Amino acid sequence: MWIDSHCHLDAPEWTDSERWRVREAARQAGVRLCVCPAVERANWDTVRDWAHRTGDAYALGIHPLYVPQADEADLQALDERLAEAVADERLVAVGEIGLDFFVPALCEPEMRDKQHRFYRAQLRLAQRHGLPVILHVRRSADALLQPLRALAGQGAAAPGGIAHAFNGSLQQAQAFLSLGLRLGFGGAVTFETAQRLRRLATELPLSALVLETDAPDIPPQWLYVTAAQRAAGRPQEVNTPAELPRIGAAIAALRGVAPEVLAQEAARNTCAALPRLQRLWEMA
Repeated sequence: MWIDSHCHLDAPEWTDSERWRVREAARQAGVRLCVCPAVERANWDTVRDWAHRTGDAYALGIHPLYVPQADEADLQALDERLAEAVADERLVAVGEIGLDFFVPALCEPEMRDKQHRFYRAQLRLAQRHGLPVILHVRRSADALLQPLRALAGQGAAAPGGIAHAFNGSLQQAQAFLSLGLRLGFGGAVTFETAQRLRRLATELPLSALVLETDAPDIPPQWLYVTAAQRAAGRPQEVNTPAELPRIGAAIAALRGVAPEVLAQEAARNTCAALPRLQRLWEMA
């Protein structure tokens, strides 16, 4: 049985009825739990309600792609919402938070500064409320690590959690691991051209890995539609949590272990990264 440590089942790609069918298909495929991180204040209620309706888990935060339209009132609201949800066992992390230096508009000096400010503020909220974090890492690994190291240097424990969709170097991977985070691997590792990422998925200790789909994004190779195919009229197929067992099987094959072994170890790692998930996993 599998845990999808990162998927966005509240995404607009699906209607509400389609979301139920997608989640049931994943359940039938063996995905017992999904973790659904929020991306902005406007969808905090949606992910919370969804998790309670389906028996899944959720996280609350402000995604770096949504930082441009966010303000200080959103950070205050997040603090209040986390305090209100202190007894909600389905709230397992602060996330999705982080830094994105891939999108050009987010790389302008003013927006970089705002991203950093929101990231550091949300790290402090995670510490205050005793929650791990789910980090968005896109061309930003070193910048994400700096505040985490600063916390450790001040004698404060880093909040732990997951570096989602990790695609950095071995040295960066080891740095995140040394700070108590696990690394999320998903559909990107199924591409034969992703040689560095595939090496990471085999060279890192199994205890470092958690599995994810990032549905409906980051489709595995068998769902990916090339630009030429899209231009010819073939639509991009939508990724779903039901793809996780096949993604896991691909990673298991790279590591030379049985898929069920990987499923068990990855689930254990996910519960270690997001401790509140343990009881939900036992009940699922």
